[in-house]
Amino acid sequence: MIRKRTFFLLFLFYCSFLEAKSNQERLELSLSQAIDYAVTHNRSLANASLEIKKAKAKSWQVLGGMLPQVNASFDYQNFCGYKMSLMNFEIPMNPTGTLGITASMSLSGAQIVSAMLVDLAVDMADVSVKKNEQEISAQVIKVYVTILAMEKTVGLLDSNLAHLQKLHKITEDLVNAGVGEHTDADKLSVQVASMKNTINSNKRTLEMLYNSLKLQLGTEVNTSIVLTDELKNSLKIDEAKDLLNLNFDIERNYSYQLLQQNLILADKQVIMAKVNYLPHLNMFYKYSYKTYFGADKGMDMTPPNLVGLSLNIPIFSSGIKAKQVEEAQIAREILDNTFANTKNALLVQNKQLRYNLTNAFEDYENQQANIDVSQRVFESISRKYEHGTASSLDVTNASMNLINAQAHYVQAMLNLVNAKIELEVLLNNKKLK
Repeated sequence: MIRKRTFFLLFLFYCSFLEAKSNQERLELSLSQAIDYAVTHNRSLANASLEIKKAKAKSWQVLGGMLPQVNASFDYQNFCGYKMSLMNFEIPMNPTGTLGITASMSLSGAQIVSAMLVDLAVDMADVSVKKNEQEISAQVIKVYVTILAMEKTVGLLDSNLAHLQKLHKITEDLVNAGVGEHTDADKLSVQVASMKNTINSNKRTLEMLYNSLKLQLGTEVNTSIVLTDELKNSLKIDEAKDLLNLNFDIERNYSYQLLQQNLILADKQVIMAKVNYLPHLNMFYKYSYKTYFGADKGMDMTPPNLVGLSLNIPIFSSGIKAKQVEEAQIAREILDNTFANTKNALLVQNKQLRYNLTNAFEDYENQQANIDVSQRVFESISRKYEHGTASSLDVTNASMNLINAQAHYVQAMLNLVNAKIELEVLLNNKKLK
């Protein structure tokens, strides 16, 4: 009986495991597919897109405030049998009902300027969405390529580990045969252990990078992601070289575009402060229909048609309006200075990023040559060690040099990708892919 119950519980656990595994989403993504997926599913970008809809909704609210507003009302009064005495006459106060329809309209300079401001807010929200999309795409590229670089690093370290384990086995065999030194075997044993620790550390870093990519993509935590592009293909060396030949059109830069729109916004704020001096016009028309519900008609003081017009003209505000205009003008001057500084900063950044990309190219080519040499040296020293013409110290030094060369090579690739992306973001000549 106990065995049957145990078997049944194990069967349920196995079924639950299979169901959970089948529910786990699996994504196989190239770099361009990862960017497209992030643009579609990233929650921060979704919020930015909602800001556009929010701004458009606000725009209609402001515009609607300048259009006629129509309201209907119904009033009922019952005097509970009361009769009004007037000159020895009693006038019955019968129940009444009044249906009213009112059309009103309000117009001021502030409303007109507000409508302009809201339209500008829609344009700014649109640029912000494009800027966010660009930033997310850049982040996806960086994380994607970093994962590929880390996987390549782990692969290189695994290869080095296998080679060191082979040399360690050879050394132990020599020690057991009485022709080798224990210290040589111990040195290689320590190096093998150190290599394993390095590999495990890199694998943990790789897991964190995948989690970061999931966050950028907007996927669930349990989603399994497989990257289909190769590291060298993701570098896009030719595209990176072409960037150095492109001119910097500052008008295409999203940060610059937002600053320009902020200047326009500041101008509108100055106008907004000035129009407070203008009159405020209110108009209305009201139609009323009164009924006595079939009873005698009493005294009716309700006109069926009523038109009204009011004009509010500001005369004296103790200098408040003048100071509001002054405040808006000062804010505009501050923004002018910020705009000039930012423009100069973007021009300087253009030169710096081109310099960084050129240096990244040179370093990448140098590290590529260095890793080839270090690999050949390590293989040569390893063969000599196997034949007894090189010491374990030579193997250790060659191994460390190779590891350093591999690390520098991978870092050079990442630096090249980052330098390329940063210049692409600044130039904004095309969508990041």
